[in-house]
Parts: sequence; structure tokens; C-alpha cells
Amino acid sequence: MRSTCFLVLAFTLVLFQGCAVNPVTGKQDFVMMSENQELAMGRQANAQISQQMPMVDNPALQAYVQNIGEELARNSHRSNLEYRFQVVDSADINAFALPGGFVYMNRGLMAYMNSEAELAAVLGHEIGHVTARHGVRQQSMAMGSSLLGQLVTIGTGIPAAGDLSNMLGSALVSGYGRDMELEADGLGAEYLARSGYRPDAVLEVIGVLKDQDTYARQQAEARGKKVESYHGLFASHPTHDQRLQQVVGQAQALSTGDSQRIGRDVYLKAIEGMVYGDSEAQGVVRDQRFYHVPLNMRLDYPSGWTVLNRPDVVIGHTSDESAFIAMTLETANAGSDVSELLRQRAGGQQRLVQEERFSGSGYQGVMAILPGQSPRRVGAILRKDQLFLFIGAVRGQTRLESHDSGFVSVIRSFSGLSAADRKKAAPLHIRLVRTGKGDTYARLARNSPLGDEAEARLRLLNGHWPDGQPEAGQWLKVVR
Repeated sequence: MRSTCFLVLAFTLVLFQGCAVNPVTGKQDFVMMSENQELAMGRQANAQISQQMPMVDNPALQAYVQNIGEELARNSHRSNLEYRFQVVDSADINAFALPGGFVYMNRGLMAYMNSEAELAAVLGHEIGHVTARHGVRQQSMAMGSSLLGQLVTIGTGIPAAGDLSNMLGSALVSGYGRDMELEADGLGAEYLARSGYRPDAVLEVIGVLKDQDTYARQQAEARGKKVESYHGLFASHPTHDQRLQQVVGQAQALSTGDSQRIGRDVYLKAIEGMVYGDSEAQGVVRDQRFYHVPLNMRLDYPSGWTVLNRPDVVIGHTSDESAFIAMTLETANAGSDVSELLRQRAGGQQRLVQEERFSGSGYQGVMAILPGQSPRRVGAILRKDQLFLFIGAVRGQTRLESHDSGFVSVIRSFSGLSAADRKKAAPLHIRLVRTGKGDTYARLARNSPLGDEAEARLRLLNGHWPDGQPEAGQWLKVVR
């Protein structure tokens, strides 16, 4: 009984010490860090992200986004924070925020926005996460649940009680997702209205993302692939959500004057020339080939395979995802023995079989099989101080032998870039065209580098998917 009373008292003290006034609602929230700690955590995370994620090398575009974000932030509930808005050099359609005022927006998402108001809607949404301290509240809830589990275990002597409380804590945290996203939408709409933008731009952005999600699902199903959807920005509710319509309507009442900024033309001019898809700095995928100009390298993948280009790894996989091969890059001492490097990276004590050396212009390579219950194909290529590492594996009941020839072909395809390769590796860019009378997306899609998906992609880029058509004299985005 005494231990139970001590448990209740201890957790009550934790709750009491962990309460703070929410800057948005004015109510008490359960948080376990001060604002100074929140800012320090944000700065630390920002430093890590800056090392891991490249930013778009376009000072004018970065300044444009920063200026819009600062205006929204001045009209927010935490205008005292020093906000920083950055455009990430990523084709992924996403945006996110760190505690303390660090907001990131991928250029991949910017490509599908069609006005300054829509850009402001995304930034306002992310500012809403910061002002309402969503990140801090989630982390505090997880920390509190973990601490509760430890206290219950100590107080009862039953380890399972800790597991139960952690499960309960996880459920509470995951349950916050939809409410927090809705709150961020409402706050974003409010900041839009106070800054002179149309609050219903929030709904327009959600519509753009839902169109992307529907199109991706249709394409995946048509190709017999796994259906994937966006999990980040605005993904938790549809545009017809009654609560969402309500919070946007409330923000509309805050608007002043008859004219509410949209800024379509100014936004389109700001993003003209922006890279679409893969960038040269990260390498580009064209058909079944991966080109990387700064690294002077090319890889070829078997017909029908999908190639995924990520900042730290390039992955090729079969259409049914039963087999995949990944390539990463490390630094090694020039002149090292490539076989020894492969053994070290494979775990030192691991036995390699069927080892085979090969070479090419300026590099030495080795391939082998890493045996075991799930054998894998491994390889290494050393060119000066660049060490390219490969690992091929299969899933489920698939045998390595059924795809090993494909793994070997990818590794052996490694080569430097020819003049023709460098031309093919040039990134695509967003360009503007003014439509004439009778222009259609079918016409604009002719000879497009987007291939068979050109017409649908152009509609998505311009907010006219699935069957809309441009109006004469309208500025449209194309890809060249």
C-alpha cells in the first residue's frame, strides 16, 4: 500500500512539474522541457539535418520562401521565435518542422504548388506545429509514459506493468496525430488570414496532395506494385472533413478587406528553372540507368527493375520487390586491397565464398557471396579513395540464385561517364509557357521528357488533374 501511494505521489509530482501554458490555447499542457530546452533541441536537430540533407542552391528562391515564412510567423502565436525556412533539395513531396522554429519544405512539393497562397498554406501549417509545441508535447507524452512504466514496475514488482503502460503511452501519442494535424491546419489558416492570404488555400493544398495520392495509387495498381501513399503533410484528413471546413471558415472571418492575396504569377516566376525530379548533385535515374556526374559514375539495372535514388543509398529492386541491390559510398585509403576492404565491411569474421576480382578504367573491384541462412551477393569497387559497396539480397522463399545474375550485372556495369552519358544525366527543370488558343495537355505532352506519364504529370503540376484543360493566355508549368 505504501509503495503504491509513493508511486501515485511520484507520478503526480512529475505531472505537476511537467505542465506549462500552451502559447496557442492558453491551457495547461503536459510538457517536460522549458522553451529554452525546446530551442536548444531544435538547434541540435537542425545541425544534424543540415549535414544529412542538401539544401537547394538558389539564394533567390531561399530568400523568397524565408520572407513569406517570416511574414506568417509575425502573425503567429509565437512571433518572438527566430524562424528559419529552408528549401530542401529533394524530389519527395513533403514538408516538416522542428521545435523552436526550423521549417523545411522540399522542392518536390513546391513543384506542385500553383500560387504564393498555397506556399503560405504549407508554411503556415508547419508554423502551427511549432506554435502549438506539437513536437514537444509528443515527446513529453512519450517520456512521461516511459517514466510511468518505470514507476509502476518499481511500485508493483511486476515487469509486465511497465510494458502495459508503454503500450498505453504509445496509443495516446499515436492518437494525437489527427487532432494535431487539424489544429495545425486551423492555425495555418488563421496565419494566412492575418497575413492577407486566402485561408481556403489550405483546402487547395490538401486537394493537390490528394490528387497526387490517388494518381500514385492508380499507377501502382496498374503495374501490380504495392500501393503507397503520402504519410506526412495534410495526409490525415480529406478536404470534405467537417471539422477542417469549420476551422478554415473560422479563419476566413479574420480576413480583412475584399482582396485576399493569391499570387499565382509571382509564385510561378519564383520557381521557374527549379529542378524537377532528381538533381545533378544527387544523381539522376533515366530509364534503367543511374548517372552521377559529380561522382563520374554510371550503373545499369535489368529491364523491369525499379531504381530508387536516396541521399545515402541507391536501391534497385525487381517489380515484385522480392530481390533488391543497394549501393552506398564510403571513403577508403587509395591503394588499399579491395578484397580486404570488402571483408572488413562484411564483418571481418564473416566468410566470403566464390570471390572474384575484376577491374576497369581506374578502379579495382571484387565480388563474393556472403553465405548463411539468407545468403547475399556483396561487392566492392575502389577508385582512388572512393569505395563503392554493393549488397544484393532476396526476400521470403526466393533463392539467391534466381536473381544473382542480375546483381552481378549491376555491379559489373559500373563505369565512368561518357560525353553522351553526361548529356543524358542533365537534370530536368520547371519552365513556364503561356498557352495559346486551342492548346491542350496532350499537345504540351508531345516530345516531353516525362514520357508516357507526361500528360497526367503536367495536369498534376498545374492543378488540372484528372481531365482539366488550360485556358488561353494562362501561364503553365512544363518540364524540359
